[in-house]
Amino acid sequence: MRAAVLRSVGAVPEVGEFPDPIARDGQEVVNVSVAGLNPVDLARASGSMGDPVLPSVVGREGVGRLKDGTRVYFNPSLSPYGSWGQRTLVKQDRTFPVPDDLDDGLAVAMGIPGLAAWIPLEHHARLQPGENVLVLGATGIVGQIAVQAAKILGAGRVVAAARHSDALAAITALGADALVTLGADDDADALKSEAGDGYDVVIDPLYAAPFEAALGATAAGARLVTIGQTAGATATIAFRALQGRTHIGHGNQSVADHVLRDAYAKLTQHAAAGRIHVEVRRYDLDHAPDAWKAQADGPHCKLVITF
Repeated sequence: MRAAVLRSVGAVPEVGEFPDPIARDGQEVVNVSVAGLNPVDLARASGSMGDPVLPSVVGREGVGRLKDGTRVYFNPSLSPYGSWGQRTLVKQDRTFPVPDDLDDGLAVAMGIPGLAAWIPLEHHARLQPGENVLVLGATGIVGQIAVQAAKILGAGRVVAAARHSDALAAITALGADALVTLGADDDADALKSEAGDGYDVVIDPLYAAPFEAALGATAAGARLVTIGQTAGATATIAFRALQGRTHIGHGNQSVADHVLRDAYAKLTQHAAAGRIHVEVRRYDLDHAPDAWKAQADGPHCKLVITF
């Protein structure tokens, strides 16, 4: 089969031939329609998350069809097979049904980034109607979905914050009530100026200095959920700053399968109904190296590979 194959650590995947997967007990082969691209794919290929298997097909998630024709979302593929191949190998219990009226690209977007937005709000923070929500990194795909998910879950006010002011301006159309440009001035003061009585929930894909600034603008009883560290891996937090607040570190693979399955079902229902919007940029498999480089540049849309 044709696939995008990682042949050396840190390299851009090469499009070529790779052996077809063969399913064993508890496994299924998926004929891939659309594969997703995420920052974690680049991190795994770089060796920063452990030595990658070489050679291997890149990608973790996608949408495709099982042998019986059932359309499913899958994550993860079983190594050395990834989602960026015409066919991939998955565990039978890691395929989720996709609504018939949902576009493949949007169905993939509701996977890794969608789950990373929805689960922190509903499962970890247990967002309550009328609460004040801050979304850091709001111009990324996770942030964009988090803004919309917060509104769906009943947030009273959603403040979107990010460094890219041009991209941030578009987040108002997704439901943000106020915007804060990070890095333009004093982030702590800027976030406090839009906090009202304080943020009840903070969704944080950034960590480091932005997290520190956001913490100072929270209300008593606030729940802060960190889902990434794109601004840095460490933060200096005084104990008293955390008193009366809860800080949770989220990873999609750290929650139970039934939580993932329930969240994906809700996300895809809302997306199919037009309540969640994500720009999807498509590349065919022959242009997979271009997609890889585009992801490294930090796009403000969901990148996918089509077959």
